[in-house]
Amino acid sequence: MALWDRIRESASTMQTQLLAKKNDLKSGAFRDASMAMCALVAAADGTVDPSERQRVAQLIAGNEVLRNFPADDLRRRFEENLDRLVADFDFGKVSVLQEIAKARKKPAEARAVVQIGIVIGGADGDFDQDERAVVREACYALGLPPHEFDL
Repeated sequence: MALWDRIRESASTMQTQLLAKKNDLKSGAFRDASMAMCALVAAADGTVDPSERQRVAQLIAGNEVLRNFPADDLRRRFEENLDRLVADFDFGKVSVLQEIAKARKKPAEARAVVQIGIVIGGADGDFDQDERAVVREACYALGLPPHEFDL
């Protein structure tokens, strides 16, 4: 199987697993951690162009699991995290990883946050090394072993 197909299949599998847990993923900690994860993946290479910002915002709006929350609220949280990362990536990353760590107390939510990162990172068919690296860091912040997610 080609790498492209494996990435797409992995993202699809993660999305299916997320949908199965949708009713359990309604806490503020999950919401905050998910938006921080989306911003971290979007800025993984240290830059965010307007088209990438828009693409990730559309993925958030279209994600069935994230429809548990008001779209305007999600967008605001995503943008705030992204602004932190764009202003100073290294300092912003510390803050964003702290947001992600909020989901650590509930293992199902923590895993779902990582899965969202993989879905967002793989949505364009290229879950690149920078994206994998930040999702791996998020795993550590959440107390999860990266190998569980093939990272």
